[in-house]
Amino acid sequence: MERRGPVGIRFEAVSKLYGAHAALDRVSLEVEPGEFLTLLGPSGSGKTTLLMVLAGFTRPTSGRVLVGERDVTRLPPHQRDFGVVFQSYALFPHMTVAQNVAYPLRMRGRPRAEIARRVEEALALVRLDGMGERRPDQLSGGQRQRVALARAIVFEPRVLLMDEPLSALDKKLREAMQIEIRRLHERLGITTLYVTHDQREALTLSDRVAVIEGGRIRQLDPPRLLYEQPRSRFVAEFVGEATLLPIARVGGGLAWRGRPVRTTRPVPETDPLFLVLRPERLELSPAAAAHGAEANRFEGILEDLVFQGESRLAEVRLEDGTMLAVRLPAGPRGESLALARGAPVLVTVAPEDAVLVGELP
Repeated sequence: MERRGPVGIRFEAVSKLYGAHAALDRVSLEVEPGEFLTLLGPSGSGKTTLLMVLAGFTRPTSGRVLVGERDVTRLPPHQRDFGVVFQSYALFPHMTVAQNVAYPLRMRGRPRAEIARRVEEALALVRLDGMGERRPDQLSGGQRQRVALARAIVFEPRVLLMDEPLSALDKKLREAMQIEIRRLHERLGITTLYVTHDQREALTLSDRVAVIEGGRIRQLDPPRLLYEQPRSRFVAEFVGEATLLPIARVGGGLAWRGRPVRTTRPVPETDPLFLVLRPERLELSPAAAAHGAEANRFEGILEDLVFQGESRLAEVRLEDGTMLAVRLPAGPRGESLALARGAPVLVTVAPEDAVLVGELP
């Protein structure tokens, strides 16, 4: 397929009010040309509203939306020339796969020979060669999703919008399609906005992730930075597994229940403070085991140890009743720990892995 150059997107103080409720609250955001940016957040956070504002299906109460240097805030959807993939796929059941994919080109009055060529190219891109004569009800869920993708890209849009396109698929197929979408984006270079509530999906697909809550962007970062350096309690809890412990400032240091907490990471100046404990960054050992003086130590009781295939999940009850998850490898190193349910154990985390966050900004 021929490709036009990618285009950037800019939201300038965009708000959307429904009565007294702000679905979007002065959202400003820049998407780089050719970037894959995911809007991640819980239900009702405003992520789909922001996507619908960009698509033209929802008009903002205030603010502007620019695509390149063009103000599209008041343009109707059909004049924005965006490719869109919805959760339901919205395929025409009475049309064949090829007719579904050709539809945007026919609506644009393209010549028949060009339509046939582009449909063939689009189906090849999504690995559906030779399936053009089938109907949607003859396809699997993953194949229908690929048809929707082919239809969205066949007319060479400069922006591709996807709203929870994988939510109807089972786990295995969903993970396979994440890789397919990522490969397709790398090949085509289309500026893409993707909406999901699935944090693993967001981390897998994106160049950057915008975490949205309460109609505001709470953090915007590449996936690794978002996971390893959350800037608030909300982001730490929403992105990945984590247990958060309340931390007090004592003198010039930090403490949990009177025990010192050491970190090499920056410490937020605001209170309250929370220590973010990721299961895979923790070490579990018998209570009597020796550790370096710098390690942060938490004593508890092993409540459960669950085999999960590639890992084992240990659940430790700390002295204040907090349940702490520790992920252990399922191989020889993890199996070598002779631990029994009900036994006293020690959980440690290195200062370089001790991340501290405050409440929402």
